[in-house]
Amino acid sequence: MKKVAIVGVGPTGIYTFHALVERGEPLAILLYEQAEQAGVGMPYNNENNSEHMLANIASIEIPPIEITYLTWLQSQSDEYLAQFGVERTALHERQFLPRVLLGDYYHDRFLSLVDKARGLGFEVSVYESSEVTDLRANAEGISLWINHSSQPVDVDFAAIATGHLWPETDPSSRQYFPSPWTGLMDAQINACRVGILGTSLSAIDAAVAVVCQHGSFITDTDGIIRFTRKPGSQNLKLTLMSRTGVLPEADFYCPLPYEPLTVATEDAIQRTIAQGQNGLLDRIFELIVKQLQEAAPQWSEQISLETLTADTFSDACFADRIHHDPFDWARLNLLEVERNKQQQHTVAWRYTLLRLHEVIEDIVPYLNEADRARFKRGLARVFIDNYAAIPSESIRRVLALHDAGLIEIVALGADYERKNDREKTVISHNNQCREFDVFIDARGQKALKSKDIPFPTLREQLLACGDDIPDIGEDYTLQAPENARGRIAFGSLPWLMHDRPFIQGLVVSAEIGAAMSNALTRPVVRRRKKRWLSDEDD
Repeated sequence: MKKVAIVGVGPTGIYTFHALVERGEPLAILLYEQAEQAGVGMPYNNENNSEHMLANIASIEIPPIEITYLTWLQSQSDEYLAQFGVERTALHERQFLPRVLLGDYYHDRFLSLVDKARGLGFEVSVYESSEVTDLRANAEGISLWINHSSQPVDVDFAAIATGHLWPETDPSSRQYFPSPWTGLMDAQINACRVGILGTSLSAIDAAVAVVCQHGSFITDTDGIIRFTRKPGSQNLKLTLMSRTGVLPEADFYCPLPYEPLTVATEDAIQRTIAQGQNGLLDRIFELIVKQLQEAAPQWSEQISLETLTADTFSDACFADRIHHDPFDWARLNLLEVERNKQQQHTVAWRYTLLRLHEVIEDIVPYLNEADRARFKRGLARVFIDNYAAIPSESIRRVLALHDAGLIEIVALGADYERKNDREKTVISHNNQCREFDVFIDARGQKALKSKDIPFPTLREQLLACGDDIPDIGEDYTLQAPENARGRIAFGSLPWLMHDRPFIQGLVVSAEIGAAMSNALTRPVVRRRKKRWLSDEDD
């Protein structure tokens, strides 16, 4: 019986476990989770999230583990649902619900998988509060050290599913948080000047976590959300900041699963890539233009799409928001998307961009350095904004905070400086200085390199091979060092973001889990990243 270790038992680890169980071949599976409870994951546990924080994915999109999220919700008691302000009669497959509720679903499904696996002859060992502190690829297998133990655990195969990695912070400091997930939920934030870097859902969640210490959201009989401040919290003021100062769109209605693209198909993308590296980004943009013109001709004409380039397209897409007050724009956008949901109306250009982002991502490893920088400045911003649309409820809360005089949004521009010390954070931009008593960096996960891998021996092995970024195959197995090939699957998102900038979400977690489980039986596959030959190589 092969011995398999799964390092990290959040969504990616759970989907890996699920895929292994579905394969049916009995294995000895060791599941290591550094948190106190396995089978939940940082984005959904109650230590890092409040009941006010919403998941921006609904049941219709979540890959089911034996039963759908909606079916599981419908099987829960009224008393349980009421804890989260959820009414049974209001449940539906497109509903956005608290993150911690989704965490309970995953924990329940994980426990069910453990029972199922053992019933099928698997040997399953679950280790909670067990951090894998080192990992080494050997000629015979993989060695893991748990909680700095002097003796390793040896396995035949290891799947690394450690998820997000946030910067460490001084637990005694409550003036600066390098992410919303580094102690913010446990911190007492006084009524003061709070700066939040970012305007996405993570930033809004951070704002909600702070303000709920100083008041409460109340929904009127007319359905409008208002915020009531506690006495003594008059000095609380929140500032959300980003380069452009735009809020994300509210989540919009569209058919699911995705309808196929007709122009920018996967085959068309691959043929375009095969034409060579020079001019690749511009050739891809031609496909994008043709796809949008076919799917949304009126919108394409409205923004003069035929005159735009891969560099100017993003400016045209964001122009309307940038020229409006962000809160006024959010109100109009909210009215529009809610009306479209009621009428089940799909806005063609939004839906086309949503479907495009996954196929367009395939070009990133093939872009030269200059085009990669152009892509990051332009098209990537459009796609990220489109797929990162947020729950309408989150927009309503932001508007309630604005109406209560609690929140402002600032556009920092391309050049700004930040200075942190123990007393305050200062942001300098456009010849202005803003001081904050508490500061939260809510810009999200940054792409990490081999030097950031938290397993010292594996880190040294990778760096010794000259791999600044882990070289990962299509089944997510490490291609180097030689001892790791076919034995270590590396499905941790921060190290995959260099060539997959849109990698995120539970659908991706399920795809990675399935691929890593297949790596146990399939021969070593070709690399995901390919090196283009230079003229000298030819």
